[in-house]
Amino acid sequence: MDINILLALQNFRNGVGACLVSFMTKMSFIGEMNTVLIITALIYWCVSKDFGQYLLMGWSANRVVNGFLKVTACVYRPWIRDARIVPESEALADATGYSFPSGHSMNSASLFGGAAIRKELSRALRIVLGIIAALIPFSRNFLGVHTPQDVLVGMGVGLLVMWLTVKLMAWLEANPEKDILVMCVGTVISVAVAIFASVKSYPVDYDAAGKLLVDGAKMANDTFKGVGWAIGFLIGWILERRYIRFSTDVNMMTRITRLSAGLLGYYALSLILLPLLKAWIPGAGGAITTCFIQMFYVSFIFPWCMMLMEQSR
Repeated sequence: MDINILLALQNFRNGVGACLVSFMTKMSFIGEMNTVLIITALIYWCVSKDFGQYLLMGWSANRVVNGFLKVTACVYRPWIRDARIVPESEALADATGYSFPSGHSMNSASLFGGAAIRKELSRALRIVLGIIAALIPFSRNFLGVHTPQDVLVGMGVGLLVMWLTVKLMAWLEANPEKDILVMCVGTVISVAVAIFASVKSYPVDYDAAGKLLVDGAKMANDTFKGVGWAIGFLIGWILERRYIRFSTDVNMMTRITRLSAGLLGYYALSLILLPLLKAWIPGAGGAITTCFIQMFYVSFIFPWCMMLMEQSR
C-alpha cells in the first residue's frame, strides 16, 4: 500500500508542474537537520533560553532514537524497494541513511510539534506550528523519498519523545541537582547506540548486475551524527547550567548582535573547520566528533563567548 500511495503522489506531482514541487521542496528543507538545529539555536541564544533548552534536549534525544530505529529496522528507501518510484532529484541530497523512520518527520516533531504541544504559546501560533509540523512529513512522501509508514511513525515517535522531554524538564525544575544524572544516563545511552550501530550486521543485497544495493556502514552515518549531537548537547548543557548561566532577558540590540555573531560562528565552524576535521578523522569517529563540536558550540561555547563579550562592555 505504501508504494501505491507514493506512485499516486508521483503521478500527481508530475502533472501539477513546478510550483507545488518547489513549495514541498522548501517545506522539506525546513525539516532538514541543520536547519532545525540553527532555528533552535537562535531560540536558545536570543529568544528564550528555557524554551531553547527544551527544544535542544528533545531534538538531541530524537536524533539518537531515530538513529537507533533506522539501524535496527534497516528499511531500504522507496526507490530501492521499487524501481517505479522516481524521487525528486533535489530531495535526494538529504535522503541519507535508511528509510524508517523518517528523520525529517522526527525533526519536524522536535521543533514545530514540540513547540505546538507547549500550552503557554497562543492557540493561533500552535495551530500554525501544527500545520508546519504536518506539512514537512507529507513533503517527504510527495517528493518520493519516504513512505507514509516512515513519516507517520517518525511523527508519532518524535512527538512522544517531546512529550517525555516536557515531563523531564518539569522534573528537573523540581530536582535541579539531578541534572548530572540526566547527563550521565543520556551519554551512556548515546554511547550504547553508537556501539550497537558499529557492531551489528547489516543486510547485504545485490541488484541484477551484482552491485551492492545499500552499504550498511554508510547508512549508519546519521546514527553516529545523532550520538555526537546528543553528547555535545548534554555536556554543554551541564557546563552552561553550572558555570555560565546566561540569560535571554536582554534588549533587542543585544539579541540582534547574538544572532549575527552566533550564525557567523556557526557557519565558519560548520563550513570550514569541521570538514577539515572530518577529513582527518574518517568514518564513525569523524561523524561523532564533528557533530559533538557543532552542538557543543551551540550549547556552551557561544553562550560562554557572548557572556564574556557582554560583561566586558
